[in-house]
Amino acid sequence: RPTWGRAIFYSCEKLAYLLGIQLIILYTAQEPVSNEPAFLVRKDTKTFMESHAQEENIQPGPLEGIRIVEYAIWHAGPGASAILGDMGAEIIKIESLQGDPERMQKGLGGLKFDLGGNSERSFLFELSNRNKKGICLDIKTEKGRAVFHRLVESADVFLTNLRNSTKPKLGIDYPSLAKINPKIVHASVSGFGTKGPMRDIGAFDPMGQAVSGMMFLTSDDEPVLLQTVILDQMTSIAASHAIVSGLLVRERQGIGQEVHVSLYSSALWLTHANLLVTSLMKKNPIGRWDRLGSTPLRNCYRCKDGEWIMGTNQPESKFWEMFCRLTEQPQLLEDTRFKDEGSRSKHIPELMAVFDEVLLTKTRDQWIALFQENGMMFAPVQKLEEVLDDPQALLNHYVEDFDHPEFGTVKVPGFPVSFSANRTGTRTAAPLLGEHTDSVLQDIGYSPPEIEKLKDEGIIN
Repeated sequence: RPTWGRAIFYSCEKLAYLLGIQLIILYTAQEPVSNEPAFLVRKDTKTFMESHAQEENIQPGPLEGIRIVEYAIWHAGPGASAILGDMGAEIIKIESLQGDPERMQKGLGGLKFDLGGNSERSFLFELSNRNKKGICLDIKTEKGRAVFHRLVESADVFLTNLRNSTKPKLGIDYPSLAKINPKIVHASVSGFGTKGPMRDIGAFDPMGQAVSGMMFLTSDDEPVLLQTVILDQMTSIAASHAIVSGLLVRERQGIGQEVHVSLYSSALWLTHANLLVTSLMKKNPIGRWDRLGSTPLRNCYRCKDGEWIMGTNQPESKFWEMFCRLTEQPQLLEDTRFKDEGSRSKHIPELMAVFDEVLLTKTRDQWIALFQENGMMFAPVQKLEEVLDDPQALLNHYVEDFDHPEFGTVKVPGFPVSFSANRTGTRTAAPLLGEHTDSVLQDIGYSPPEIEKLKDEGIIN
C-alpha cells in the first residue's frame, strides 16, 4: 500500500507535470483544427501520446493496494485477475510445480499460434496472466498449505476456477478460507453454476456457447462457434465485476463473502436482449445477419476500393431523404414503393441492388467523409490489422504499446475505461514459471534459508 513518502513523491511529480503542461497547452493552441472527419485524420499520434506519458506513469491504479491470490488455470478465471491487474491490483498466481497447462497451449483445434523464433511462450497464457507475479507451490503438502494459508491471510481476494467438488478436497473452498481470513472475497468461476446436474462438469468456452444458445446467434441451421475465447473473456469480465462489487460490500458492510460466476451465466447475460425477446415472443425472432433482410439504412456496403462501410441510421424517417440525395438517387423519393419504412421493408432486395451499385462508385474513405459531414451514422468496417493502427483507438488508448521482455514493442488492447485520476493498462508480461517465488515468500515473512529448504523438499520451485 502507498506510503506517505510515496504520496509526497506523487504530489511533487504532479506539480512538475502541471508546470510543464502549460507549455504544451500554449503550443497546441497554435495548431490549426482539422476539418477532416475523424476517420480520415491520419497524423502521427506518437508525440501526442508521449506528452501524456509522464502523468499516466505517476498515477496509481484504481485498485492499487489490493492483493489477489489466484489458484486457477486456463482463461475463464485468470482472465478476471488480469483485468484487475490492469487496474493496479497485485496479483499472485499460484501454479503447481508443473505449471498452468495453458502455458503449453500453442493452438486451438486447427488454429495454430506461432509466435516465432524459439519462443516457448503461449499467446493464450500471456493474455490470461499479464500483470501477475508467479510462484510454484505444492498446496497438497502440509508445508505447502502453510505457505498458502499465509498468502491467504495477506490477501483481499482469492480466485479459483477449479471444479466445485475439487475445492473442498484442496481446502480452497470458501468455508475453509473464511476461517483463515473472514473478510476475504472468495471468487469462483465454473462452467455451469453451483447447482443442478451440470454443477461439477468441467467446461471450456465452446461448451458454454453451446448450452447457452450462442452458437445459433450467427446461424439458423448449423451451429457456428464465435472465435476465439469470446465467452471466456466475457466470463472474466463478469468475474472481475463481481470481485470489485465484493470489495465494495466489504468496504461498506465489513463482511467477506463468496461470489460465483459461470460460463453459462455470463453467456446468458451477454445475450440478454436475444433471450428476453425470445421469452416475450415465445420464439427467437432474430436469425443470423442477412443483408437482404435488413433495410438500406441499417446495412453494410462494399466500396470502390473493396473495403466496406456499415450504416445504422435510426429513426429511418429522419435519414431516408438525405441518404437518397447523398447517393444521388432522388428518384427513389418519388417511387410509391418506397414512400415509408413499412413499404421499403417489402422491397429490400430491389433497394439493395440500387445502393450496392451506387456505393461501388467511391472509396470507403470518400463515402465516410461524405456521410459524416452530413450527420449520417456510418462507420468503416475495419479488419483487426487496421484496428491496431487506427488513430481513434490509439488516441483514446484503446490500443497501446507494451514493451514485452521477449517480443519487444507489442500493440495490446488498452483498458476500456478511462479514469481522470488513475492509470490503467498492461503493466507486466505473464510471469515465467516460478519467476517470483522467492520474492513473494520473502514478502510474507520467509527467510532465504527457509525458502531454500522448501525448494530442497520439493514444496516450491
